[in-house]
Amino acid sequence: MNYLIDRGAEDRSCGTLILAHGAGAPMDSNFMAAFAQRLARAGITVVRFEFPYMAQRRVGGSKRPPDRQPLLLDCWRQVFAEISERNDLPRPLLIGGKSMGGRMASLVVDELRADGLCCVGFPFHAPGKPDNLRVEQFQNMITPAKIFQGTRDTFGKPHELEAVTFSPAVTVQWLEDGDHDLKPRKASGLHHDDHLHTVATDVVAFARSLTR
Repeated sequence: MNYLIDRGAEDRSCGTLILAHGAGAPMDSNFMAAFAQRLARAGITVVRFEFPYMAQRRVGGSKRPPDRQPLLLDCWRQVFAEISERNDLPRPLLIGGKSMGGRMASLVVDELRADGLCCVGFPFHAPGKPDNLRVEQFQNMITPAKIFQGTRDTFGKPHELEAVTFSPAVTVQWLEDGDHDLKPRKASGLHHDDHLHTVATDVVAFARSLTR
């Protein structure tokens, strides 16, 4: 397995986050790179990897669709097993990801006994289908979890989740006017970099809370 590792600032080092990409963009996409670098500057070491279908896109050049869920989950198990054996990465050890990558992490986080879960732009439902929510795993989750979601995200908006009862271990944090990448509209007066900074700061605080 190939990894991209962004080392957290040593003077603020407070944990490692294994970060999976979304369905359509690779581990070195603009969003993934900017987010990983922001986290690293804040003190979180970030380990990025690619699911098999995305790695094969680099070799074959074709736009292969995402692997089936069982293969994606097995990939997470393999990655976690490899990373958890390394002694050069700071603890606690969290897992998570962008969109689909975060969703797959949420399905195995209790099984893997990771220290925490961090998801960005979670696909609570397919766009235009808010009646088909993907939230079952969050209702009885025991692993501490943070979900960062834009209020304009077409994969899940605040009013669409009002009736969901989340486990006490799960916190959803809303980023005002953010889209699926947490990017706000210019007219809002908000800035994408500010939202990424907010998330990075909160991930650091979250990681530190897991060591108390």
